Amino acid sequence: MLEIRFHGRGGQGAVTSAELIAISAINKGNFAQAFPSFGPERRGAPVVAFCRVDAKKINIRAKVYKPDVVIVLDPGLLNLMDPTEGMKQDGIMILNTNRNLDDIVRTIKAPIRLAVVDANKIAIEELGRPIVNTTMLGAFIKATGLIETQDINAPLLERFGAKLGDKNMQALMRAYNEVRIKE
Repeated sequence: MLEIRFHGRGGQGAVTSAELIAISAINKGNFAQAFPSFGPERRGAPVVAFCRVDAKKINIRAKVYKPDVVIVLDPGLLNLMDPTEGMKQDGIMILNTNRNLDDIVRTIKAPIRLAVVDANKIAIEELGRPIVNTTMLGAFIKATGLIETQDINAPLLERFGAKLGDKNMQALMRAYNEVRIKE
């Protein structure tokens, strides 16, 4: 089973990202679940979302405490919390940042792999606003190989409609091509 934890802020689309991965995995014949965890709902408040994907039925209904993958939509959260907490050794953290990959590697002390992409820049250029959820999915797909880019196209179109779906797919593809991964 692959367990994924998202860290973001309200309005960035962490919950939507988890759902899109789950739908894409289910469409490929896997079992999946996605669900959020947050306090009082307000834009900008920290949000955590979870996703599990497996080839067999998933009976766990708890939060993800030992993720294989952590996706950080807001780099400012690194100053508030340790998103690597509980990560499995050799897991991968996918971080939205404009900082240099080697600088980030020096600050992360956990024995994990790291992938970085400037999702804010891509989202602003492709979508006109810094909502980075689908952009980060491109980095996730490249870093994990769990699904392929074409697997998420139909769920994106269904979720956002043709015009926004196409724009989100463009942002996703840019992140897929621009993500930098350190093993």
